[in-house]
Amino acid sequence: MEKIFKLKENGTTVRTEIVAGLTTFMTMAYIIALNPNLLTGFGAEGQNLWNGVFLATCIASAIAMFAMAFLANKPFCLAPGMGLNSFFAIVVANIAGITGMSYVESFQAALVIILIEGLVFIVLSVLNIREKIVEAIPLGVRLGIAPAIGLMLMNIGLGSNAGVYSENGGPFFVMRDFFGALTAASASDTMGSGYSQMVLQVVTMFVGLFVIVLLAKMAVKGAVLIGMLAASVIYWIGSFAFLGTNPFVSLASASFLPPFGDMVDTTLFKFNFQGFMSISWFTIITLVITFCMIDMFDTIGTLVGTASRAGMVDKQGRMPNMKEALLADAIGTVTGACTGTSTVTTFVESASGVEAGGRTGLTALTCGVLFLACIFIAPIAAIIPAAATSAALIYVGVLMLMGLKNVNFDDMDQMVPVALMLIAMPISSSIGHAIGLGLISYTVIKVFSGKAKEVSVLTYVISALFLVKFFLIV
Repeated sequence: MEKIFKLKENGTTVRTEIVAGLTTFMTMAYIIALNPNLLTGFGAEGQNLWNGVFLATCIASAIAMFAMAFLANKPFCLAPGMGLNSFFAIVVANIAGITGMSYVESFQAALVIILIEGLVFIVLSVLNIREKIVEAIPLGVRLGIAPAIGLMLMNIGLGSNAGVYSENGGPFFVMRDFFGALTAASASDTMGSGYSQMVLQVVTMFVGLFVIVLLAKMAVKGAVLIGMLAASVIYWIGSFAFLGTNPFVSLASASFLPPFGDMVDTTLFKFNFQGFMSISWFTIITLVITFCMIDMFDTIGTLVGTASRAGMVDKQGRMPNMKEALLADAIGTVTGACTGTSTVTTFVESASGVEAGGRTGLTALTCGVLFLACIFIAPIAAIIPAAATSAALIYVGVLMLMGLKNVNFDDMDQMVPVALMLIAMPISSSIGHAIGLGLISYTVIKVFSGKAKEVSVLTYVISALFLVKFFLIV
């Protein structure tokens, strides 16, 4: 272990890395079920396809994390990206509408787009072009990425991570519907029977958060993981005592046998090249560029932001082994296309493992092994309540805000792009779009303040590409 991951050099231990990997896994395990739900209309397109995407999610994520562990020796974990998977589902539906193919055939045609994207990224990573793009991002923008991600994590934790449904509809969210209500009575009227569950989620979330904070202040190792487990226990007890439901009931009928046959039939190397060629070339080029830009800057933002928080960057904001980390991301995307899922990218939830002490690839390796294990134990991972993961996301988000102390708020060139990213990232839920807005604003300010020569050529090019993306590409 020491020879492979250089644990002493990175100031960590095997135990710390394993705890960090388990912590990251628990904060991102939701993707294992959510990704196939999103890509198949929550099972509407058939159980066979759902099973294929489920296995692809576990396998592609694990392989990407193994690549991150052994190529880059970084604690960053990967899985099919949120936002990108929703966009992929929309693309599949559009292909079906345009060509008249079935959803499964359109799904297999869209996988060709993901394959092309991944191969392009492998070439760009090997040629160091993606690394040069990272270096082209101005220091001020880089410094603002981590705090902006922090706000997005808090928004996920307090907003969209724990929605509640009831006879009055839904989803109802903590910030909008619970804290957004003037009185508890009005919230109860709005949510109906979902109000009791909402109260339990809020209690669970903040008990978990305060346990994490108190343990962290006492320098307890694995504070985030312990807090999440404490929150889970609160939720399970509350489910029995106040909601009259059994949170473990799903385990009774759960199947622990991996549906490999369904994967072979629907997604494994099932590239529909003929269907792909029936799409117009303009549409194909547009889709490839769109997937590439969103994935590239989501990944860059996550790597730079999380590495900054962990002290893994130099004074210029550059991270060692960035090329290898980006290559691992590209390998994950190609693997995802071959197994049957949308773009695999570095997850912002990796910050929870970094905060738990993860500093090497052993963290990513641990998380990857757990993802593979979920092929057999997915039902167990599913009983961890969303409110418990919210507690970890909120805590990590607060910590990442500390990066604002490095931003020079007396310098408008730094302050304005950072301020725009801080608001754009949680609202848009896109790291890439927020970085694009920050780069555009930085470029405009420099040009119109007579400092155009201070902007690199690559920054101009990236800003122009984002303008095209925002205004011309749907």
